[in-house]
Amino acid sequence: MIEVHRLNNSAFFINHKHIETMEAIPDTVITLVNEKKYVVKEAIPEIISRIQAFEAAIVRYTPGPA
Repeated sequence: MIEVHRLNNSAFFINHKHIETMEAIPDTVITLVNEKKYVVKEAIPEIISRIQAFEAAIVRYTPGPA
């Protein structure tokens, strides 16, 4: 999950695996696969960067002994 901000600056987390499209019209609009839309302050390159960082952290994670 990645953190994004509404236009009023309130933060929320979104499951990046449910993102279907992102558009800059001029604000960034994220559309999920269930057709729900969110308008956020972050630009598309910033969102992509956060997704990449999140996925990289998962790949780097190595759990300890069970």
